[in-house]
Amino acid sequence: MTEITFWFQSNLLSLNYDKTRFIKFQTKKQNDAVTQIIVPDSINSNINSSKFLGLNINNSLSLKDHITATTSKLNKACYTIRLLEPFLPMDTLRMIYFSYTHSVLSYGIIFWGNSHAHLKNSIFKIQKSIITNSGSCDTWHHLFKQLWILSLPSQYILSLLVFVIKNRGFFQSNSEIHNLNTCFNHNLHLPSTNLTLVQKGVLHSGSKIYNHLPSNIKALSNYAKRFKHTLKNYLTEHFFYSLDEFYRSASWWLQFSFFMSPLLSCHLALLLSLLVLYIIKNIHKITLIIINKTYYLHTSLLVV
Repeated sequence: MTEITFWFQSNLLSLNYDKTRFIKFQTKKQNDAVTQIIVPDSINSNINSSKFLGLNINNSLSLKDHITATTSKLNKACYTIRLLEPFLPMDTLRMIYFSYTHSVLSYGIIFWGNSHAHLKNSIFKIQKSIITNSGSCDTWHHLFKQLWILSLPSQYILSLLVFVIKNRGFFQSNSEIHNLNTCFNHNLHLPSTNLTLVQKGVLHSGSKIYNHLPSNIKALSNYAKRFKHTLKNYLTEHFFYSLDEFYRSASWWLQFSFFMSPLLSCHLALLLSLLVLYIIKNIHKITLIIINKTYYLHTSLLVV
């Protein structure tokens, strides 16, 4: 703390000790010990939670408090849109949705969108309530698609993958880890970890979701705008209700490609072999045809 105070003073800055707090981050299994920092004329103790850049975090890096606060904000937005619905056209209601709902729902979603499933599902229910009063899943799907609005899981996938593409330096591909020429050589490397908190974090989840994308979308990873537009079209068209549904849908395509690629390669090699054998077997006929064509062309030129 002395070094921090000295740095502030050297740069003509001052630290307000009354408004300064600190959090000691630790796992849930670790014992929570009270730590104090003694500063001039005051003593600061560690706190369990705080709001930082609009995100409510605690000492175990859980965003449960943030999801709860987001739920409260969305309930208010839902009530407001319900009151305005009878008096405004759909286009205006859509603008209000993006102003008062989407902005709240998408803020920091890459950090909390894969945690606390029961709380996250409550946010998804509020989102569906805002879009429609109907209890039919078909109606939800139709209206989300018509209004060009992504479901909560799809919005999480879009925001996270856009972060991955724009911050590619934080991620490593399998080809950067080893020199083996495998089918998944260009996929992102999944760091090995046993902590659920890390597995649901940005780096691990981002790599895993990216690896499950269709190959035509991954091919656009060097073009951020085209990648985002194509991915949004894909997510709007399929309308995923959960990450598991996205993984199952993508896994089917990956397995199909994995088993079909060798077959396609074998068929292509067989066709090339047959073509070569045909040329070798009929080389004299092909040669005569070429000679005849050349002689005919030469004769025509002489006549002219």
